[in-house]
Amino acid sequence: MKNSIAERVFDFLKLYPPFNIVNNDGLFEISKEVSIIYLEKGDTLFKKGDAFHEHFYLVRNGAITIFHTNPDNTQEIINICDAGDIFGVRPLIAKENYKLTASANEESIVYAIPIAKFQSVTHDNASVYKFLITAFATNAYDPYTAEETGKIFADYLPSTSQDIVSFQTANYTKNPITCDFKSSLKDAAIKMSAHKIGCMIVIDDDKKPVGIITNSDIKNKIATGLFPIDTPVTNIMSSPVITNKNDLTVAEGQLQMIKHHIGHLCITKDGTINSKLIGVLTHHDVLVTLGNNPSVILKEIERAKRTKKIRAARLKANTLLKSYLEQNIPISHIIKVISQINDAVTIRAIEIALKKMPTPPPVPFSWIALGSQGRKEQLLFTDQDNGLIFQDVPEENYPETQAYFLELTKLVTKSLNKIGFEYCEADMMASNVEWCKSISAWTLQFENWILHPDEKAVLLSSIFFDYNHVYGDKSLVDALSDSIYDSLNKTSLFFKFLGSDAVKSPPPLGFFKQFLVEENGEQKDLFNIKSRALMPLIDAARILVLNHNIKDVNNTSERFEKLAEIEPNNKELFESCSYAFKALLKFKTKQGLLHNTSGKFIALETLTKEEKLKLKRCFKPIHEVQDALKMRFDLKNFL
Repeated sequence: MKNSIAERVFDFLKLYPPFNIVNNDGLFEISKEVSIIYLEKGDTLFKKGDAFHEHFYLVRNGAITIFHTNPDNTQEIINICDAGDIFGVRPLIAKENYKLTASANEESIVYAIPIAKFQSVTHDNASVYKFLITAFATNAYDPYTAEETGKIFADYLPSTSQDIVSFQTANYTKNPITCDFKSSLKDAAIKMSAHKIGCMIVIDDDKKPVGIITNSDIKNKIATGLFPIDTPVTNIMSSPVITNKNDLTVAEGQLQMIKHHIGHLCITKDGTINSKLIGVLTHHDVLVTLGNNPSVILKEIERAKRTKKIRAARLKANTLLKSYLEQNIPISHIIKVISQINDAVTIRAIEIALKKMPTPPPVPFSWIALGSQGRKEQLLFTDQDNGLIFQDVPEENYPETQAYFLELTKLVTKSLNKIGFEYCEADMMASNVEWCKSISAWTLQFENWILHPDEKAVLLSSIFFDYNHVYGDKSLVDALSDSIYDSLNKTSLFFKFLGSDAVKSPPPLGFFKQFLVEENGEQKDLFNIKSRALMPLIDAARILVLNHNIKDVNNTSERFEKLAEIEPNNKELFESCSYAFKALLKFKTKQGLLHNTSGKFIALETLTKEEKLKLKRCFKPIHEVQDALKMRFDLKNFL
């Protein structure tokens, strides 16, 4: 006799991770023992301090609020789980009492999955446990969930006013093998050989790290005859070392290694070079934990001598991106990693182009990324938006200098196109004479946009005000930023133009809570998530940081987080906007990977009811922040 209930459970479970990577026979065995729990709004499934259950849970319908109760009995919502989200994983991992409370946010049906049966079926499935450990460590069960008030708990756990990077603590080597700074290289090498290690930390008399020796140092500096074997270790060690705290996460360690191009982090008592060494985190430790390797991709890019090789490495980043999304790794971390890779691609393309030029650059210059890359939000291949600033030259030398850089930029943009970044249809690229000019010309350009605003100026501002230095002389970019804010302080009219542009696109839902879709053209009946949902948040963040004279914060979510710091009265709104933006960006990226597109246009009929609900919950902050802009910049009579 068929078990129809188990079959219905099976059909639902197989749609969601980690159950979608369990074989069918095993999944059906689990389904037969799943308990179905019905909860009215406000019913509690477990409370903080309760002994752990013999089940973990998955939402079938409705929504479950996960919250922390503070000492003053106030509740801090950590996450809201929708259909397909798992929670209550603590018994599988920690075997300790619940740290949070789970209650029904609305009428809900929850599946209780027995831990014993689940473990017996999946005991040899490493992918399942990797997913569950990540979910447990990150509290990132689903990327698009939200609370009715507008807060989007998308990717990480907010704690007071700061975000905790939600990964497991890095498993570093404790009590590492070291040598005294007075030692000879020969003694250090013998010690390394005896312990079969590839690096050694050099410490001073107070056990503080002062340098590091690796096998590469010995090969490059001793075997080549540059130094004798008896040379002091201080002659060949790399110094200063990069240090960190003992409770750093794997994500933090990985980003530090990428940023500094190193393979070892020294762990000290207080996280600085001025305290005792207590451990070493290696690149291998990170790889073992995460199973992903952006550092290798970066090295491939840096060593590439041809555009073809850069493209191959950049394509690997898409695979890495997909893997990160599947593991529910926070979008904030994903953005940082992919942005590092995108910048590395641009840098290498410039370096190769410079070698093809007949002479070195006549004056210092800076390559700037614009638009999504300038905001460090470019996760998928998009079109190019870039510019070039060169140092001022005498008037008679200007044409020749500009011609040199135009020739260079054409080589770079051509390479980027071959790598996968399409040419900009509007020609917003450094290879356009309009966007390749001296610092004085750029300063004059921005001053004109700001002091004499019109529709064209506002359109260009939406691209050019989100710039980021990628290569060359950063002082040119700093000078440009200073001049922009000087001009902004001279006018209020520009903010009215920017504000009216930021609120011109209505919230993505119509009067009857239906998605607003394209009405004509090739994209008819498709939902444009970029222009309808992401751009209103991007535009709002831009005008608000410009109004506050906030420099060097270009990323949209980080802009809102900064605004939440400096405007505590609007903290809830700005945090909601930050969370919503990251959730929407993650949704767009997943759609792009799924359909091999930019993810910009979405066919609503391909989405499940739950996906549509989650999207709609992300839209509330858009309406609220647009209302705030109308009031702040007095746009009522300007629109």
